[in-house]
Amino acid sequence: MEYDYGQIQCYLVQMKESVRRGRYRIARNSNRQKNLDLYREYVIDEEMSRQILLSICAEDFCGVLQNEHPGFEYERLYVFGKRVLLLQRFGSEEESVPLYIKCNMLEDQFVIVISFHKQAHPLRYVFQSHGMQEELV
Repeated sequence: MEYDYGQIQCYLVQMKESVRRGRYRIARNSNRQKNLDLYREYVIDEEMSRQILLSICAEDFCGVLQNEHPGFEYERLYVFGKRVLLLQRFGSEEESVPLYIKCNMLEDQFVIVISFHKQAHPLRYVFQSHGMQEELV
């Protein structure tokens, strides 16, 4: 599927406005163990999470997935990858951590961050060339 850079930028403007207004939440429940693990393994709080979300740019875009949960098939889930520096919770080292971020913006502009965790597999960035370096947050 082809993705238009301008459309992704427009999505990000709307998503970031929702984040700025506090109209978002990061899923942290037993179904989202990887999200919980990020907060357990690294020193990261709500404000840092918010700043990471606000730092996402179109170059971090990896694709759109169709929601597969019954009754929600009309929803489109936007996937981004973002490399950030995080302090290990049980160590003294800062680590460059590649994050997997999957967002769902509801009709009322409320954003649910379904996935916010360390990448399990390398991602393919739609708008990055192979030689482009990822910027650390």
